[in-house]
Amino acid sequence: MKVKLIISFLLLCLINGFSQAKKQETFSVILSQTEIRQVFNDSVKKKFGIAYTIFRVYYYSDTSGKFYTVLTEKNDSITNKDTLHYKIKAFHFKSSKNGLEKKWEVNDFIISGSERSIWFWTKYSSFIDLDKDGLIDPVLIYGTSGTNGYDDGRIKILVFYKGQKAAIRHQNGVLDFERNTQVDETFYLLPNVVQNHIKNVMKKIYENSQGIFPYGWEEAMRKRKTKFHE
Repeated sequence: MKVKLIISFLLLCLINGFSQAKKQETFSVILSQTEIRQVFNDSVKKKFGIAYTIFRVYYYSDTSGKFYTVLTEKNDSITNKDTLHYKIKAFHFKSSKNGLEKKWEVNDFIISGSERSIWFWTKYSSFIDLDKDGLIDPVLIYGTSGTNGYDDGRIKILVFYKGQKAAIRHQNGVLDFERNTQVDETFYLLPNVVQNHIKNVMKKIYENSQGIFPYGWEEAMRKRKTKFHE
């Protein structure tokens, strides 16, 4: 009897361990230009209204399926140093045997007269399973530049968690009183590991001199404030 109980217990542990391993299986990759052209040919782009230049495509799979996130930027002006973008758009598709199904999209554009360019900040964006639940948690970040470069541009951080979007919007400024940050209430409903990941990204943005968040912003977020400024 004891032997049967031990065997049953071991089998249960094995099944649970296998289930956990399967649950946590995730995969993400950046597509090459050749792969992008194969998946998002002219016909597909026309069908979904992908009109701007495809800057990058992330492909990932998790326990809920297989997905593509397409980042596009409108090339409006070419200077000696850079290409300026006045508009950006991101598309998120789920892939199935019937083709692509658009799940969400993101649109934004520069504020005319005060901003020069807008673009995706892919060095801070990520497509990983932050809380190890078997689902990828996309984090998209983009920003703008103004007359003084990053110093008076905007930053937007988007987190997509279990199909819901939470955003942090920040306005840089040369003067202290010009800086302000807004946090969606839904951000504070995210698991701590996800919130901490975003806070670490914000620290990196600050360390790289691409954003100056209001003094005491970490304490403000600990107190779950939705608006704070200098």
